[in-house]
Amino acid sequence: METNIFPTKQERHKRFGSVPPVKGDKPLNKEEMTDLQNTPNDFLFAINSVGISNVKHPLIIESDYKPRQQTTVGTFSLTTGLQQMSKGINMSRLTELLQEYYLEGFNVTFDRLYSFTKDLVERMEQSSAQIAVQFPWFFERTSPSLQKSGLAHAEAFMNVNYDHDNGFSHEVGITVAVTTLCPCSKEISEYSAHNQRGYVTIKAKFYNPIEFIPDWKVTLLEAAETNASSMLYPILKRPDEKAVTERAYENPRFVEDMVRLVAADLYENEDIKSFMVECRNEESIHMHDAIARLTYTKG
Repeated sequence: METNIFPTKQERHKRFGSVPPVKGDKPLNKEEMTDLQNTPNDFLFAINSVGISNVKHPLIIESDYKPRQQTTVGTFSLTTGLQQMSKGINMSRLTELLQEYYLEGFNVTFDRLYSFTKDLVERMEQSSAQIAVQFPWFFERTSPSLQKSGLAHAEAFMNVNYDHDNGFSHEVGITVAVTTLCPCSKEISEYSAHNQRGYVTIKAKFYNPIEFIPDWKVTLLEAAETNASSMLYPILKRPDEKAVTERAYENPRFVEDMVRLVAADLYENEDIKSFMVECRNEESIHMHDAIARLTYTKG
């Protein structure tokens, strides 16, 4: 057995630059420490939102598609307003509240997010608060011919605002990948047509989100996928590939077609108050992407 030719770990750290702690004279107890954030003065402006972003945290989501309940990872932004006479907020309270909701089982429903933002206002002693969370949503999908089952996914988000004067407001959305086949290519070519991966993003507001019974994620997903040349599948065997290829050829779509068709479905949904639809195609024969966007608010 070889003998240890190295100095001790403490000596190694010292050799590589570590130094002993400085023995200072500042207080160690929280009650004795200076609180700069709570020092009152006129700080020129009120701030609309201040807080933390890009916070990764587990959460629970419900779905009308299988799996009915799943744990996923959310990316959070937690902010509040800040009054002109306050220098700053106590940001540690934001993650403290997030941890409390996590320990209770943070199921991201409208009810829970509304409760969270109102708790933020009270905890932070401000008049407004905002929470935004984005998360991957997985759902079971079977192939069109052989019914091979696998998990597909989309990116979903929920934003909720609360302030004393105007109450609650919200916006939800989804981004889903689809197949789009070029109508022009199909029209001018003797055979075949080029197709590409398209990304459909939908943002929506509901008249009464608390009483909206269907899964809003499914509502937006179906509006995007059922109007595409074809939806995407996690598992495809040869008979499935034939079905997908032929379906895409039968349903050519420009980006302009996509946003208008999706918008029509959202317009017909009586629970949706306003929406934005965007389609971006990663063109397969061009150096650029094609993009279209449409917004609508019902009167």
